[in-house]
Amino acid sequence: MQTKRVTINAQHPETEWIKEAAQLIREGQLVALPTETVYGLGANAMDANACKEIFKVKGRPQDNPLIVHVSDLEMVKRLVEEWTPQAALCAEKFWPGPLTLVLEKTAFVPDVVSGGLGTVAIRMPKHPVALELIKEAGVPIAAPSANLSGKPSPTQGIHVWKDLKGKIPMILDGGTCSVGVESTVLDLTGEVPTILRPGGITKEELEEVLGEVVVDHPSPNQAPKAPGMKYRHYAPKGDLTLLIGERKNIIRKMSDEIRKGHSRLKKVGILCTLESAPDLHSQLPDLLFVLGSENAPEEVAGNLYEGLRLCDEQDMDIILAEGVSEKGLGFAIMNRLQKASGHRIVRV
Repeated sequence: MQTKRVTINAQHPETEWIKEAAQLIREGQLVALPTETVYGLGANAMDANACKEIFKVKGRPQDNPLIVHVSDLEMVKRLVEEWTPQAALCAEKFWPGPLTLVLEKTAFVPDVVSGGLGTVAIRMPKHPVALELIKEAGVPIAAPSANLSGKPSPTQGIHVWKDLKGKIPMILDGGTCSVGVESTVLDLTGEVPTILRPGGITKEELEEVLGEVVVDHPSPNQAPKAPGMKYRHYAPKGDLTLLIGERKNIIRKMSDEIRKGHSRLKKVGILCTLESAPDLHSQLPDLLFVLGSENAPEEVAGNLYEGLRLCDEQDMDIILAEGVSEKGLGFAIMNRLQKASGHRIVRV
């Protein structure tokens, strides 16, 4: 299959590209599109066969639910049994934006989309390209991250091209995603709103609107109610270790590991904060990628997947990542780093 990759204006998307992509969606084909979080691999959410193709192209486990993207609240009505007061509050405050709501689904939602569960995950993206495409297609669009399953999520069109060229007919390249980590997934089907996956909207922000909000800690044998919860995700090819502790101890430990790695002729990559970079640069790692300032978690989130992908491109054997504070957006960042490392964590 030939893949058409077009550069599209992220703020004022060209009508011709939107119309062409929307036609593909209506025909049951796949289109990669930018959102404010990461790039999505989109299909008509009402077309079970099209959604099955998403799993095939990504190599995604069938019990991993898909997020359904909508352009207005009218689309939601066909998807959920009840638009609850809590859902209405969240939509008013956070939509369009990086918040996914889990609600009881209607029979219109194919089982392949919900992972066989009785719920559906829905969000309204903030990106103009995504919104225009959904509107033009006239159907909700199911869209997990547009990468091969398990790899770091794509935050640039080139990332999608490298993963999926020859596998899908079209990529809408709208540049770099602004948030850089996936949406927060919030389950509203229980007594207390529950975060199934941390993301672009923080627990603190949700609590301001909803009051009590808890974080889910699923058991290994539990069926995932949201993407990214059961399987290893966001992982580079190299062995990644997450280091947590005081900066001076992290720098000392990383310096030791760089020397050990080099003594075994291994390439060592470092993902660190701006504050730690000068000390680590002097240790001559094979790759030093600055995620951003420890005081600017939005920078770290925006650069995280780019850093993980760069480690792959430069064939790092060993990757050492510096942890950040888990306050606010840092909670989502640390969630991704923990999963990328396969929970290989060293506290120093």
